[in-house]
Amino acid sequence: MNKQKNTARADFRSKLFILRRIGMAAAVLVLVTVFLWALFPGLFTQFSPTESVGASLQDPSAAHLFGTDATGRDLFTRAVYGAANSLVAAVVAVAVGFTVGVSLGVGAGAAGGWFDTLIMRLVEVLLAVPSLLLSLSVVILLGFGTVNAAIAVGVTSVAIFARLARAQVLQVRASEYVEAAYGSGGNFLGVLWRHILPNSMTPVVALATLQLGSAILQISTLGFLGYGAPPPTPEWGLLIAEGRDYVATAWWLTVLPGLLVVAVVLATNKLSRAIGGENKNEQ
Repeated sequence: MNKQKNTARADFRSKLFILRRIGMAAAVLVLVTVFLWALFPGLFTQFSPTESVGASLQDPSAAHLFGTDATGRDLFTRAVYGAANSLVAAVVAVAVGFTVGVSLGVGAGAAGGWFDTLIMRLVEVLLAVPSLLLSLSVVILLGFGTVNAAIAVGVTSVAIFARLARAQVLQVRASEYVEAAYGSGGNFLGVLWRHILPNSMTPVVALATLQLGSAILQISTLGFLGYGAPPPTPEWGLLIAEGRDYVATAWWLTVLPGLLVVAVVLATNKLSRAIGGENKNEQ
């Protein structure tokens, strides 16, 4: 009886492992495809993203994979070219949050004292403000546009990066090998650079991958609300916004770009969990 249970468990684990591998492969395929869209859009479509190519509101077909919009533009082409705007903005947002947040978190965790207290109070204030409200406030101050929307989204992630980086630095600082490095004559900056930072960054990199998906979602939200790229610039949030008046008659204008955003966000989440899982296994 126990042997049968063990066999069933082994089969279940084997199937679960295969499903996870398939899911990971699908996530990588989605991300690679979207990044290729951003880098080489002309390889995937022959149409212009801003010019009409035929009749308006055509159903999805072999000629127009995502159909056409209200002005006759190929929606798949606009989604392909929109990948550059959405992904570049998301990368800028993550870079802003990562650079500023990690700098503050590492400084707070390594220095301690009044500087740590000051940074943590600032982090608590940022975390108390809803991310959408904070990003809207920043983009209104900076002005509309893709770059300003990216900076605004990046500001909302500073506190998250700072808190995680500080926690990791404090954990590594208390380890025996760091104490041994200090005991063998290592100075503060040397130990920080050689021992603390390399052993603290893996969870932060996993968070950066997760934040990439979150940034795409937030930038699409700002684009949907009209604070992102101006028309007729192709951008995923703007594509969804342009199709909301035709949901009843042309569902593909909102559903297909929306599914594209969902697929990319889920793929980045899957990749982030894989990076985090590898880090736990190493520990």
